[in-house]
Amino acid sequence: MSRFINYINDTRAELKHVSWPTGKQSVTATILVVLISIFVAIFTGALDYLFAQVLTLFI
Repeated sequence: MSRFINYINDTRAELKHVSWPTGKQSVTATILVVLISIFVAIFTGALDYLFAQVLTLFI
């Protein structure tokens, strides 16, 4: 049990050293992730459609 309490205390001490992002930084990063995800989804879908059309030409 002593090791567990030490672990919790050490974890709390380390979390005090973390530089947490501001609310604005969190919102900006979230929007960026969503936009990049949408772009990758559209790009992957477009490539899938293109390859499917090319494949139908050969079949």
